[in-house]
Amino acid sequence: MTIAALWSFVLVVGLLTLTPGLDTALILRTATVRSTRQAWGVVLGIQTGTLIWGVLASVGITALLTASHLAYEVVRWAGAGYLVWMGVRMLWATRSREHADDHEPGVAPADGFLPGWRRGLLTNLLNPKMGAFYVALLPQFIPAGATPLLSGVLLAGAHVALGLAWSAALVTTARRFRRLLTHPRARRLLDRVAGLVIVGFGLRLATEAR
Repeated sequence: MTIAALWSFVLVVGLLTLTPGLDTALILRTATVRSTRQAWGVVLGIQTGTLIWGVLASVGITALLTASHLAYEVVRWAGAGYLVWMGVRMLWATRSREHADDHEPGVAPADGFLPGWRRGLLTNLLNPKMGAFYVALLPQFIPAGATPLLSGVLLAGAHVALGLAWSAALVTTARRFRRLLTHPRARRLLDRVAGLVIVGFGLRLATEAR
């Protein structure tokens, strides 16, 4: 792994990391209306998924997503269904003041690190575009003669480090505005916006051409 290849990769994924998207919406929403612990669970779940995609791409498994139409479609529809379900739950929960959180009426919300980690991980792994992105990107930055798995893990690790740094800024900012945004009216508005954004990503994943 050369320094030039590493810095080129960091530049590309750095721009990708800073671009607002589903991960940003999910992290900000969780940090604002739930606990810091759960927000970091979401962050680490997303980055766990990123590392897994990097490892799979390095050993060639995710090439199935680009070579097999069926494999890609299964992951795509599973991801779209999960995102729409998650977004609709947020929207449904805003119907009343009593149930402004993302849980079923009458059931205590699941809080803490593990539920957040699971949500972040599933959101990342059920996005086949992440797999296709890594399959297309990693080979361009792995020098000839280098060990693909080791180089892929190093590159994915750099992506994870950037993601953690940016996520720390997002969580810190959201927590500073938490008092304002946890007012019942503001919280319902935030949940509606986040729910619509997540549903929108799910519908986009379902309707986009491969």
